[in-house]
Amino acid sequence: MNESRPTSMSAFWMPFTNNRDFKASPRLLVSSEGMYYKDVDGNSVLDGTAGLWCVPCGHAQPRITQAVSEMVGQLDFAPTFQMGHPAAFDLAEQLMEYTGHKFGHVFYTNSGSEAVDTALKMALAYHKARGEGGRTRLIGRERGYHGVGFGGLSVGGIGNNRKSFGPLLPGVDHLPHTHNLSKNAFSRGEPDVGAELADELERLVTLHDASTIAAVIIEPVAGSTGVLVPPKGYLKRLREICDKHGILLIFDEVITGFGRLCTPFASDYFGVEPDMMTTAKGLTNGVVPMGAVFSKRFIHDAFMEAPAGIELFHGYTYSGHPLACAASLATLEVFREQGIIENAKSLQPYFEDALHSLRGLPHVIDLRSIGLVAGIELEPIAGKPGARAYSAFKKAFADGILIRVTGDIIALSPPLILDKQHIDELFGKLANILKNLD
Repeated sequence: MNESRPTSMSAFWMPFTNNRDFKASPRLLVSSEGMYYKDVDGNSVLDGTAGLWCVPCGHAQPRITQAVSEMVGQLDFAPTFQMGHPAAFDLAEQLMEYTGHKFGHVFYTNSGSEAVDTALKMALAYHKARGEGGRTRLIGRERGYHGVGFGGLSVGGIGNNRKSFGPLLPGVDHLPHTHNLSKNAFSRGEPDVGAELADELERLVTLHDASTIAAVIIEPVAGSTGVLVPPKGYLKRLREICDKHGILLIFDEVITGFGRLCTPFASDYFGVEPDMMTTAKGLTNGVVPMGAVFSKRFIHDAFMEAPAGIELFHGYTYSGHPLACAASLATLEVFREQGIIENAKSLQPYFEDALHSLRGLPHVIDLRSIGLVAGIELEPIAGKPGARAYSAFKKAFADGILIRVTGDIIALSPPLILDKQHIDELFGKLANILKNLD
């Protein structure tokens, strides 16, 4: 593998990146193992973000890399249009078992963005299959992130992600976000105030009429916008309203799925079952791109009542790619055999206490956590939104820890294989950075 600096960095247009700033002072990673990356200069960097929320089992996990290596030598590609391969079916059965059989079917995609667009299309097609084709409206939430497809952008609610791309999909509305600094700052777990915000869905039903609404999609815990934890009772109230009006409820669990809340999924943590669930990231431990939509049986069965033929005109060339299936099967095996979630659960109180030890440091206006994910909200510099957190991000990398920032919020989501020394290193270095941050 090439561990030297590239001869030129001009051709690669980098995603979600300040390209000019990065290329003036690049941060180049060349290898990884366990909890650490190594940069091009040979420095170790503690991974405080599980890559991009997607490496729960740690880097270079031997069982997963071996499974992918074996599969690429056996079956490098197989289409899943009108044919298949055993691993795709085996994985689907194991994923349903992993959900406790709360869902009945899996549709494979290649990313969280594709999983979201797939779930939205399924919702629309489901209602049409049942003779309710007038249900075409989709409801998202302010500050929600659902990937970068046009469907996901439309139901998403982060302004900078939307503003450059025109009017997006018609017939979309949004619930208000639940973030309330004045009443819920420095919460541990679910904040106390805000469950009543779910009743805004009743207002939208009154405005648009339930017969026009196909689905509501939300992140159980909003991740990319800065770790917004739902108030106590909020998700259960949304479920009740959706049931009352025949509206499908979709949980976007691309971030929260596969152990992030110290449970298999956020739906397990909150005790609320959606009708569909989008997943990706931890599904393959980030080793091979893959996403999936988990569907309740009644949704799938509605399509099977159509005349013989293709039931859903949708899919991707790489749906159920053999390498991705091998990676996911091995990831599930590692979760089971190595007690990944059990380790995360045992360390959750220590992680939470370490986070809240930052209270009182300069510019820290909120700390919030649930499971092994944390948000640190900083007071913005006047007239320079996002500048303070971005400065912290660059200082952190130079000091050997990888954090993620969105606006002026630092988000932490380390691999679930961590131990106390990693927590001490992560928050110890971060505390020093915050103490000296302009």
